[in-house]
Amino acid sequence: MGVLELFLQSSSSISLLGGLVVLLLFYFVCSSSFSSKKDRKEPPGPKPFPLIGNLLQLDLKRPYNTLLKLSKTYGSVFTVYLGPQKVVVLAGYKTVKEALVNYAEEFGERDPMLIMEESNQGHGVLWANGDSWKEMRRFALTNLRDFGMGKKASEDKIIEECDYLIEVFKTFKGEAFDTTQPINYAVSNIICSIVYGSRFEYDDPEFTSLVDRTNRNIQLGGSPSVQLYNMFPWIGKWFGGKKEMETIFAVNQKHNLQLFSRLKETLNPQMCRGFVDAFLVRKQNLEESGIANSYFHERNLMQTVSNLFGAGTDTTATTLRWGLLFMAKNPKIQGKELKGREIGSRNVQVEDRKNLPFTDAVIHETQRLASILPIAVPHKTSQDITFQGHFIKKGTTVYPLLTSVLYDESEWERPHSFYPAHFLDKDGKFVKREAFMPFSAGHRICPGESLARMELFIFFTSLLQYFRFTPPPGVSEDELDLTPRVGFTLSPSPHKLCAVSCM
Repeated sequence: MGVLELFLQSSSSISLLGGLVVLLLFYFVCSSSFSSKKDRKEPPGPKPFPLIGNLLQLDLKRPYNTLLKLSKTYGSVFTVYLGPQKVVVLAGYKTVKEALVNYAEEFGERDPMLIMEESNQGHGVLWANGDSWKEMRRFALTNLRDFGMGKKASEDKIIEECDYLIEVFKTFKGEAFDTTQPINYAVSNIICSIVYGSRFEYDDPEFTSLVDRTNRNIQLGGSPSVQLYNMFPWIGKWFGGKKEMETIFAVNQKHNLQLFSRLKETLNPQMCRGFVDAFLVRKQNLEESGIANSYFHERNLMQTVSNLFGAGTDTTATTLRWGLLFMAKNPKIQGKELKGREIGSRNVQVEDRKNLPFTDAVIHETQRLASILPIAVPHKTSQDITFQGHFIKKGTTVYPLLTSVLYDESEWERPHSFYPAHFLDKDGKFVKREAFMPFSAGHRICPGESLARMELFIFFTSLLQYFRFTPPPGVSEDELDLTPRVGFTLSPSPHKLCAVSCM
């Protein structure tokens, strides 16, 4: 019974007295609750509107830009409302590192976007939590290493794939072309070799369509229509982006089931060819042992493979495309060390990195300035926490703003310019920078970092060994557009380059 009803039904002094007592109790409880909330200082932020939150203040195409600006006003820990959803944003190197590394457990949960939650259903390694995530991540890391991630076996695969890619680039004979698909296919073949146990030809329609669809999905994941669906599903379900993503999920799943079926038919437990084989063998062994409720089931296999394939293709390929675009934009930098080095015409190897500090610096600067994942995949607090004087409730969505780390003005001399000297000392030797955090940090750091670093060095250095990259005829370096394309990751806007042979 409500307080108002109590008063309306009162017909005696006793009931009136009882009503007053209830009112007083209600007042003290509310006052106590308000006081306790007030004592718990929550992160500041712009005042939200009912239902829509701070959406009128956000650029949904490039929300990271708005969040960067808001951090200048509200500090390194602040709150925004994406529709009805409360989000705490972490900005700047020191704050992001402290949260993800020093408070790794408290900020270590994943907060899946609605469309990903519906697709992954708590499985896989990217959007999952709890024991299933721990088991899949542990298994994935172990087997990725076993199948060569960061080792000589991977190096050989990357070198071989470089040869195929260089031959594709040669077919254009110095004329302008779009580098997107050739680079995507080459990079994807590395993760395919590790996951499926084999590479694919660039004209294989099943392979190319799988790569193209996956990259399209990553682009759609950051589109305004999908963001609005995640906030307002009752409205957003009518938007085209959500429907297209669901179609791609379904087609990719069907394709993977066909690949899994072929691998099962030729499975040899004594000689696993890749991650899928290892998973199938583990699943088979557990079933034969009578172990029920295992995490090694078809759904986890499907989602883990999808996660590895998408992440292993998009991020490295996108970074390489940015690197070539930056080289065409900065011809003096392109030729500074990559001419006349000792490699000659032999294949580039990982060990060459120590003798090519400027090239290594150029690659790192590409990763820093491109900032292809401006906002880390969303986190969530696993418990109540007071962080930098601010109370953050358990289950709160947290956005580590990685671009604020890579552009932190207190850490980088020229944060908004392409400046390889960020990674060189006064003697021209390569130096690591603590604020270099493109792979995120803590429990959720990218599991494929060592593979990505190897791929970036060998692919990038090999391409510049054979070609000089220039703008198309009639286009000056200044006219090359560095505006990123809208997406979950930031890829270059559509463009063409000329790969002019220099060997």
